[in-house]
Amino acid sequence: MIRVSPFLIFRRKITNKWVQSFLFYVPYVVLAAMTFPAIFYATNNRMASLAGTVVAAGLAYRRKSLLVVALGAALAVLVVECL
Repeated sequence: MIRVSPFLIFRRKITNKWVQSFLFYVPYVVLAAMTFPAIFYATNNRMASLAGTVVAAGLAYRRKSLLVVALGAALAVLVVECL
């Protein structure tokens, strides 16, 4: 029912720019809302999770590739876990 309801509500093409923009970002927001809390519960050490998050955010901000971001975050977690 949830998947069919947009087709029942919106029968014509959506022309409102705000609604189009909102609908464009919905999948990304849902993915982030499901992923972000899991980052902090992936390890038993919250400091390691925080270090991995900070490193990943920094590398992503510098527009590094997904592989570099993932490896950098994993390495940061490993280093903090070993300490």
